[in-house]
Amino acid sequence: MTILNVFALQSWLETHDSPFLVIADNLTIVAVNSAWETAYGFSGARMVGKPCCAKNQHCRHRRFFEAHKAYAGFFSEGMPVGYDQHEYWITGYSLKDVAGQLFLGESLVDAKYAKSAVVGSLPLGKVVVPAKFMALNEANPYMIGISPAFVKLHAKLQQIAKTNVPILLRGETGTGKEVAAKFIHAQSNQAKADIIVVDCTLLTESLCESELFGHEKGAFTNAMTAKQGLFELAHNGTLFLDEIGELPLSQQPKLLRALESGQFRRVGGTKMLTSNVRVVCATHRQLGEMVKDGLFREDLFYRLSVLSVEIPPLRERKQDLPVLANYLLQQEGHAHFLTQSAVAKLLQHSWPGNIRELKNCLQLAVAMAGNKQIDKEDIHILRRRARSLDREHVEAMPQAHFTQSLTVAGLSEKEVISHLITKFQGNRKLMAAEMNISERTLYRKLSRFALT
Repeated sequence: MTILNVFALQSWLETHDSPFLVIADNLTIVAVNSAWETAYGFSGARMVGKPCCAKNQHCRHRRFFEAHKAYAGFFSEGMPVGYDQHEYWITGYSLKDVAGQLFLGESLVDAKYAKSAVVGSLPLGKVVVPAKFMALNEANPYMIGISPAFVKLHAKLQQIAKTNVPILLRGETGTGKEVAAKFIHAQSNQAKADIIVVDCTLLTESLCESELFGHEKGAFTNAMTAKQGLFELAHNGTLFLDEIGELPLSQQPKLLRALESGQFRRVGGTKMLTSNVRVVCATHRQLGEMVKDGLFREDLFYRLSVLSVEIPPLRERKQDLPVLANYLLQQEGHAHFLTQSAVAKLLQHSWPGNIRELKNCLQLAVAMAGNKQIDKEDIHILRRRARSLDREHVEAMPQAHFTQSLTVAGLSEKEVISHLITKFQGNRKLMAAEMNISERTLYRKLSRFALT
């Protein structure tokens, strides 16, 4: 590697919060990051040039360079010479420098943070995550992980949940901001009351005030009865404003006034009402830039972002992928399990749609699997065709484009519908729901493919 390449590699390593090292194809260590040095007490200068492990004749690193297959699991050996040989959760995958030379990147988590029981027939083991790193209740079905990034997030959310100040959750689409908001509510002083979820993308200028603050009977056409607003419904609880960046600019002063005073009037009403709510907001947008562009009020921005938390994307917490995949399958009631090759294929994808994309991918894999075993051939990554989209803000393929995108995944629409007929035993309603189309549209497709 040239000096420039080494410098670029080291700069990239420091973007990782977890201990991380890079191994060359000659089975020597090329670089480690400062998180490694801090966690394990070895200087980078001491590690560079050392063998990848004490006995590397048949080690996982050699196997990686022979087969070029990513891996993840618990390992108790195969550590550098002089290194503590106890158990670690290790994720390994390929890296390339600017010249195209292949390297192995390994991320490690000490087993004391990620200890699990290895049971069942899954080659990597069915990971049972300690309760410390899970939120196992109906409000938080996917708050789960073992990676350093997740553990750090989990601890921060627990800490700030006990405060009463507004919280702004920032992160890409599909990272689980709503799940994080529900976790905050469950850990907060408002947990005995409700959390009310508000999708700001649905609050048009004509509906916004009525939805948030309610209306009186006769306030406008079709207002046949009085209606409580979401602020009232969230009294003594949590009001979660999802995608707050989509709130119409004209309605932002009314929201700010209600947040600052806790008081508001229903549309068409004269009585001042009071509601005590804890506000949590979420956005995938850069609100600071929207403020500069005049698209978001500066005073509202400061009011909502007293505490700001970044939700890490899935590509920065890939150690969680096997855990999340197995857990999502279980939560959906599936008895399926992932083979090692299937997990390796999942680890190779960058997941621009994050956990939402992973969930959709697994739903398709279950439909494609011929039995309870999900192999790599059953994993189909539905890729976006638009190349101009910003990778960091690309959402997972919506199910509305499910059938249109099957050719990208290498499957015909007829093949998938045939699989769904078997999966749902011919139940048209369930099949239509899975494809996110109407039953009438499904009947037309069945007729066209002679599947009736």
